[in-house]
Amino acid sequence: MTLPRTLLTIPPRAARGDVVTVRALAQHPMENGFRHDEHGRRIPRDMIHQFRCQFNGVDVFRADLIGGIAANPLMQFTVRVTESGRFDLTWEGDNGYVARASALIVVS
Repeated sequence: MTLPRTLLTIPPRAARGDVVTVRALAQHPMENGFRHDEHGRRIPRDMIHQFRCQFNGVDVFRADLIGGIAANPLMQFTVRVTESGRFDLTWEGDNGYVARASALIVVS
């Protein structure tokens, strides 16, 4: 099984106390469950329902996503960093969908 493609933008370095912007995108087709195929059959729902970001094992951002989210959702938020560490991001969805990404940041 191939893991979904993710894109993650976090600065590699920051000063202690800086607010950094995290941009995260996961490749996912997103299907709302209301559309029909060319034979009139309903296309089953296939959506990301949760996004989570941890920094050094502590939740710093979490979102429960609903039907208005588009394909390949882009998440952007800010985090104040006081120490070096690792961001771990997880997207979870229908049909066992899981995508993960991580990045290190050095704080001086």
